[in-house]
Amino acid sequence: MLQFMLLFSRQGKLRLQKWYVPYQDKLKKKVTRELISTVLGRKPKMCNFLEWRDLKVVYKRYAKFHFCCAIEDTDNELLTLEIIHRYVELLDKYFGSVCELDIIFNFEKAYFMLDELLIGGEIQETSKKNVLKAIQAQDLLQEAELDMQIR
Repeated sequence: MLQFMLLFSRQGKLRLQKWYVPYQDKLKKKVTRELISTVLGRKPKMCNFLEWRDLKVVYKRYAKFHFCCAIEDTDNELLTLEIIHRYVELLDKYFGSVCELDIIFNFEKAYFMLDELLIGGEIQETSKKNVLKAIQAQDLLQEAELDMQIR
């Protein structure tokens, strides 16, 4: 089960975080700081898995982003890499070629996609088509709501 997912830039700015296990805010900040500095300090040719505290950390760099997930000791690292890749594919499909500004200005869409893909740290939907349909349906609802407010 995923414990949390972090998305941060190469400069170390946190752009998205999703916690599936409760942590105190102070601990979340500490964990985030530690992991960002650890992952950014690693060389590109190094393994994308590392053992950290009592968890395994799986990360992958795509363009200017680092996607970082913490999983339990018994979980499969390759499956976690596949989940990260599926999320990146969804972001790319929805935004075109996703960039940092897309995440900054449309963070609610990025969170919604993650929520459609994962629930409680477990994969919910494997079909990209179904996730994108849900997102498009939400976009239509949002547009209809805006039209109602304008009138």
